[in-house]
Amino acid sequence: MLFEPVIGLEVHAQLKTKTKIFCNCPTTFGAPPNANTCPVCTGMPGVLPVLNRMAVTFAIKSALATDCIIARESRFDRKNYFYPDLPKGYQITQYAFPIAEHGHLVVEPEGAAPKRIGITRIHMEEDAGKLIHDPGRGKSMVDLNRTGVPLVEIVSEPDMRSAEEAGAYLRKLHAILKYIDICDGNMEEGSFRCDANISLRPVGQEAFGTRTELKNLNSFKHVEKAIRHEIQRQTYVLEEGGKIIQETRLWDPTKNVTRSMRGKEDAHDYRYFPDPDLVPLIVDEAWIEAVKKEMPELPDIRKQRFIKDYQLSEYDAAVLTGSRQLADYYETAAANPKDKKQVANWIMGPVLGLVKSQGLAIEAIPVPAPGLSELLLLVEAGKLNAGTAKTVFEEMITSDKGPLAIMKEKGLEQVSDQSELEDIVMSVIETNPEEHNAYSNGKTKLFSFFMGQIMKKTKGKADPKVVTELLKQKL
Repeated sequence: MLFEPVIGLEVHAQLKTKTKIFCNCPTTFGAPPNANTCPVCTGMPGVLPVLNRMAVTFAIKSALATDCIIARESRFDRKNYFYPDLPKGYQITQYAFPIAEHGHLVVEPEGAAPKRIGITRIHMEEDAGKLIHDPGRGKSMVDLNRTGVPLVEIVSEPDMRSAEEAGAYLRKLHAILKYIDICDGNMEEGSFRCDANISLRPVGQEAFGTRTELKNLNSFKHVEKAIRHEIQRQTYVLEEGGKIIQETRLWDPTKNVTRSMRGKEDAHDYRYFPDPDLVPLIVDEAWIEAVKKEMPELPDIRKQRFIKDYQLSEYDAAVLTGSRQLADYYETAAANPKDKKQVANWIMGPVLGLVKSQGLAIEAIPVPAPGLSELLLLVEAGKLNAGTAKTVFEEMITSDKGPLAIMKEKGLEQVSDQSELEDIVMSVIETNPEEHNAYSNGKTKLFSFFMGQIMKKTKGKADPKVVTELLKQKL
């Protein structure tokens, strides 16, 4: 029997507020254990939560960016369960009345047609703390710094049918949340993490099969690997006549397997009820309109504009709009040069090569976008060729000097004078008679040899176009 996977993702994104969702404790990552805590977020008796307005604004942004309908009234509930990193014994979250519903994203899995993935809901909630296990002491310690940090949980429809589609959806959502600057997207620190719900059903069957949930996947690669493995595991169980158990499973990246964690809870297990300390949240039209004015241009729209305004290919535009910072860098660098494609090539080549080799953030690139723009203007003006431009670029990485100053200091200005280059060309031909003779007898690949010799003689400063024409004439 052939089975079809049915996949839905629940993404938890930590919001970039300075303080927690219901108190004034800071949300900074890496503070000493339990330093960012107070009686409110540690659940002391008699304390009252106060909702963080900025967290709501960020949640509205996430809804606008994913085409969701924003609820004019939403409410907070208590989700009751006991775990050592949940000091109150319940989590404040939105259940019956979330802040947003019925959105979607259009994703483009590699090698496949675009696909629309529905978003069921977006709701706000507080994060739990973190347990640190010490096998050497046989004990676990709890750090409550993360307790009360604001989250949005973005729940997809079960519209994905492969690990590739799930990966494409996750990457798209990650890029959007970073674009609108509400989440730093740091998966290693847990700022963006994912639970995957997976079930199988016979091809052609409408009803869903029994699902399992994979918890806290914190890398795109792990999400795709875990989903592929779980599909294989469930297929094997069903083909052998077994039954899938509704449960929560963990991904073991060292062994590349999923393993059972606990039985999967249903909503009634959490005994949801309205939080009596928090009034309903009212979001009026004026608030939504104010947030709309703050929204940046979203990646898909910006990509299409790059294709139209800068005549870039779809691939180039997709790479350059992959992050807001990179797109901003490109637009600044491309403001003055006429050849927008050349700007794209430089950014996707030397600039991103530098980013990768040194592990830099785009905003930390030592060659600022205006400096790259000035460098490429020198190329367009014929002052530098491709080789000497790269020499100047490499100097700019470690220097505060501009490209013009470096060019003059190192004597790299391109030699374009035809009479001067003609003498050099003839000199190179005359000093290499055997190669000249071989070229004349049909070994045309030696053309590159002569080009190399001329560039060596001019220390890379000769204008390649002029040299090429002269060589064709003289050889």
